[in-house]
Amino acid sequence: MNPSRLEQLLAFLKEDPHDPFNLYALAMEYVKTDAWQALNFYEQLLQQHPGYAPTYYHAAKLYEQLNKPEKARETYEKGMQISLQQNNRHAHRELQSAYNQFLDEWEE
Repeated sequence: MNPSRLEQLLAFLKEDPHDPFNLYALAMEYVKTDAWQALNFYEQLLQQHPGYAPTYYHAAKLYEQLNKPEKARETYEKGMQISLQQNNRHAHRELQSAYNQFLDEWEE
């Protein structure tokens, strides 16, 4: 993690705490070194900006990594629902593919 990048992202969040991309960028930066802090930002996004589709794939993957399969399943399913509502076929395909892989790995 680049400390100056992190400082810059935190400054962006402070300037505009209502922009979901600021939380998303912080989560993506933290996922490299601090999974629990990244999860904190993903969960803020899921709660405060449930329509921000990019969150679902990455949050679900992180739940998998943290051995939280029920949260991963729930997040994939919600993300697929949101992406269909938004007619975001690309996001839906990515989520569906990751979800199918998740089922293959966790349902054995």
